[in-house]
Amino acid sequence: MSAFLTPFTLKNGKISKNRILKGAMSEQISRGNNPSDAYVTLYDRWAKGGAGVLVTGNVMVDYRALGSADDVVIEDERDLPMLQRWATAGTQNDTLLLMQINHPGKQSPKDLSPKPVAPSAVPLSGNVGAFFNPPRALSETEILDLIQRFATVAQIAEKAGFSGVQIHAAHGYLISQFLSPHHNQRTDKWGGTLENRMRFLVEVYHAIRQATSKDFIVSVKLNSADFQKGGFDEHDALQVAQKLAELGVDLLEISGGNYESPTMLEGVKASTAQREAYFLSFAEKVRQVCDIPLVVTGGFRSEQAMNDAVNSEMLDFVGIAKPFALVPDLPNQIAEKRYQAVQTKPIRTGVNKIDQTLGSVLEMAWYMHQMKRLSQGKNPNPNLTAWRLLFSILWEKGTAGLRKERA
Repeated sequence: MSAFLTPFTLKNGKISKNRILKGAMSEQISRGNNPSDAYVTLYDRWAKGGAGVLVTGNVMVDYRALGSADDVVIEDERDLPMLQRWATAGTQNDTLLLMQINHPGKQSPKDLSPKPVAPSAVPLSGNVGAFFNPPRALSETEILDLIQRFATVAQIAEKAGFSGVQIHAAHGYLISQFLSPHHNQRTDKWGGTLENRMRFLVEVYHAIRQATSKDFIVSVKLNSADFQKGGFDEHDALQVAQKLAELGVDLLEISGGNYESPTMLEGVKASTAQREAYFLSFAEKVRQVCDIPLVVTGGFRSEQAMNDAVNSEMLDFVGIAKPFALVPDLPNQIAEKRYQAVQTKPIRTGVNKIDQTLGSVLEMAWYMHQMKRLSQGKNPNPNLTAWRLLFSILWEKGTAGLRKERA
């Protein structure tokens, strides 16, 4: 049996039936920011597909702060019955289902946030800056409120039947902003030293632990680096990983980049492409300093690469995202010896100006379209062209549909 098809016991004692984790992807199938039947249908399909762990896309903790127009938001138990149906669908077949919980901070588009909040009043820069309003700095009272909001969502997730949560501390969202010395220029206990900059993440973790049972999984998604001058770097990330291990975090997912430096949406080095996974080198470094269970998401396509990564003991879980939008039963196909490596290709129109401007937007929208089809009980459409997708977006949402959004 392939190594990544064997069980794994998390720190809190929960057992994943295999080492395949479906990474978070922004589904964007809610309406009115509420969970719906579409999520039930989508996660029913994925749970039956054989993954050990499923991680949902962004679930925001505050209606006033959206990363995308169609994010699911939880503030109270008003949607508990639908959340219970979602959890039931996603935990069938002995699957662990983690709700990814998040706050966008200043990464909330202009039309959604007239005055977004952030650790400091530092605007986003570069080409993406025009898409977001300058933020204002959070007060300490607001920081404490946000910590409790994360805990409240986790408590509701457990009540609904989710196996756990994943705290999104990557990709330039609010917790990532707190960690970055570029974005966090506070002079109080929430900024300055790395100990202070990681305080928000640590307090969110403690609040969730206090609000949930010991059997509830608490995971974290962390950048290996922001890949931004003066930002959160690899040295910082290793120290945060060590702290999370000391705290008892059940699973750490490694990623990288943010809106200003979107590594996950761009090409990778030839040496990285050969091993397929984007952040294996950093995983090796984490292994040297702490024993926290690790998952690396991004790049895995072939069974050989997945097996080599687990056999190397550099990671404990293989994280796979985009292929699940095209092959929802990917783990079952591997177990049944009928899997063929998913060949994903850039979604491009062939017109340089359009592709340079909208390439990453079309890429994400293409996979969202596949997930939407799955949520409707249909099969994916791998033959969908970039032009057809572009016209469909403009017809349904106008230019608002071309905002930069990411997982």
